[in-house]
Amino acid sequence: MEEKLSALAVRIGVRGRVNVLNLNVHAENFYVHLFNELLGLSLVNANAYDQNATAVDLVDASNKIIIQVSSTATKQKIESALSKDLSAYAGCRFKFIPIVGDASRLKKLTYTVPTGITFDPKIDIHDVTSVVREAAAMEIDDLKRVFDLVRKELGEEFGEERLETNLADIVNILSTEDLNDEPQSLQVDPFEVGRKITFNNLDSLGSLIQGYAVHYSRLDEIYTEFDLRGVNKSASVFASINSEFLKCQAAVAGIDLFFSIIRNTVEKIRNSSNFNRIPLDELELATTILVVDAFIRCKVFKNPNAYNHVAA
Repeated sequence: MEEKLSALAVRIGVRGRVNVLNLNVHAENFYVHLFNELLGLSLVNANAYDQNATAVDLVDASNKIIIQVSSTATKQKIESALSKDLSAYAGCRFKFIPIVGDASRLKKLTYTVPTGITFDPKIDIHDVTSVVREAAAMEIDDLKRVFDLVRKELGEEFGEERLETNLADIVNILSTEDLNDEPQSLQVDPFEVGRKITFNNLDSLGSLIQGYAVHYSRLDEIYTEFDLRGVNKSASVFASINSEFLKCQAAVAGIDLFFSIIRNTVEKIRNSSNFNRIPLDELELATTILVVDAFIRCKVFKNPNAYNHVAA
């Protein structure tokens, strides 16, 4: 998050010097949503209902907060805002958000504050550093919402790098297969798979796992061809699915764990630069087949004693 906010600050500063100000409007709207999540406010853009609003950009009437968002981080800018007619906001706390970087020096200065307005520069000036600190103190679920907001608003704007994955390659291949055409070579032993299902308390998923087990031979052929392209191709796919299993098993178990692996693997594939876009339900189907196959091949979940899943 710190990287995204800093990048936004740098770009606004550079564009401001050549009088390109369109990103300032985007930043102003972004900070509405950010501070609503960060501080539990109900801010709205003041320009939405007062096109002549000066000194005040964001307003939370219920919490009596007014905010100026500025690409100029100087004492003069703050003093200028406070010197405006703010009588309509009597009883409100004034906050200043400089969107062009560090403002720690401004927090140490004193300001002339009009009657009826509260402003403490130590806590009411929010730069990138203070925003990151405030976010770090949040509960995990709240922090995730803030992180998702920042990624959604700023991720594509700043060209968030997406890397290729072998997982996406396998899904690309699998998505072109006719899954109704069942191959007849290597088959799995349904009794052995059933033992593993029961061993891991997944009996309610038994029909799903046994149903998708028919694709074991198909994937065996795909993995064999895939490995001809280079070393560790199929191994990296299994390792990627296993890593999701290891990350999730500390928090959930059984059926929830199984579907968490699928959900996280879907996201990993969707964020891969080499993923050929397909409908979400097709992606989820292909990913479920991969996870079931990894389950059968001993890549996720525990195995019962003497587990041997393959029947010629």
